[in-house]
Parts: sequence; structure tokens; C-alpha cells
Amino acid sequence: MIEVDQQINAVERTVGSRQLAAGEAQMSTISQTYDTGIDDLWEACTDPDRIRRWFLPVSGDLRVGGRYQLEGNAGGTIERCDRPHMFAATWEYGGQVSWIEVRLTQVGDARTRFELEHIAHVDDQIWAEFGPGATGVGWDLVLIGLTLYLPDPNSVVDPEAVAAWTASAEGVRFMTLSSARWCAANIASGTSAELAQAAAERTTTAYTAGAAH
Repeated sequence: MIEVDQQINAVERTVGSRQLAAGEAQMSTISQTYDTGIDDLWEACTDPDRIRRWFLPVSGDLRVGGRYQLEGNAGGTIERCDRPHMFAATWEYGGQVSWIEVRLTQVGDARTRFELEHIAHVDDQIWAEFGPGATGVGWDLVLIGLTLYLPDPNSVVDPEAVAAWTASAEGVRFMTLSSARWCAANIASGTSAELAQAAAERTTTAYTAGAAH
């Protein structure tokens, strides 16, 4: 479906912290540069018809203050929007509330950098157990959809094909490499290697359990 090493290497991953009104938070940031203009990438990330073509069907009131819901996944409230540069929203899933910020930066006549920051409280249970890879591996998988879709905006990424690939040996290799990269980013942020590697092992197991090896 996609060249694993090429996609892994095309993505940048960083881990850090920031201060929120509610207290200290941890953040993981994923970014990739695409061969398209900023307006096209903005539409791909905000237009419901285009979002479903590479990610998931989305419903709701897609404006500041409105609620959104991704089918079978997270929902939340859109908090800020600066078209075509950024939007921010809550990310509510499994009883946990975190935040996402998506930023687009034009880096050439027809190239745009996509950057997504996922922010969670320091006492977030999922982060404590799995580290940044808990959401990071998932976002790596999401960016595969965007990578496949952008060259042909009329295409639709097949969810069944994606699910089959994710369960394949190549899919397992991709998720394992992604988890390792998030582990390295976690260590680079100052987390001890022992804690980061233990969290990464749990993340890899969680994502690949039941898949082909």
C-alpha cells in the first residue's frame, strides 16, 4: 500500500511539554511536508467530503464553538480557527479529554508542511502507560491516508484495504518502526530510556496484537 521506510522517514516526530490554564501538559508533534499548496491542504483537512476520503466520515457543526464527531472515533469542540493556517479542537475519546492543534505552513510554491500537535495533561492515564506513541502511532497511520490521497483528490482511500494492510506483516513493521521513533523522541525530550522503552513496548504490543508477524 505504501513504502514503509519512505513514509517513516518522511515524518518528523517531537515530544515536549507546555503550560495550559489547567496545568502542565505533555505534547507530541507529528509533521510531514506535502507537494500541494496550502489552500488545497487546508480543504483536505477541513472539508467533510474530503476528510472522509482519506480519514473518517465526520459530522457536526464544523466552525468555532461547534461540535464535531469522527465516525467510530473521537469527537470534540472546535476552539480556534485561522484559515488556512491553523485550527484547534478538543479530542474526546474513551472518557479522556486532550487537545489537538493542526498548523499548515507553505514552504514553497506548491509545498506545504502539515503539523499536528496532540496535547495531554501530565496525569493522563494513557500517556503515563504508553507514552507519546499511544496517539503518535495512530497519527502516523492517519498520515498514510493523507499521503495516499493528496496526489489524486478524486480518490478515496479504501478502509477495508487499510485495515487489511495494518494487520499484515508490512503493517506490523510500520507500527513497530513508528513506535520506536516515538520512543526516540520521548528519550530526546528528557524521559529516561528505561521508562521510554517500557512504554514503547506496551504501545507496540497494543497496536500489533492479533496482527500478522
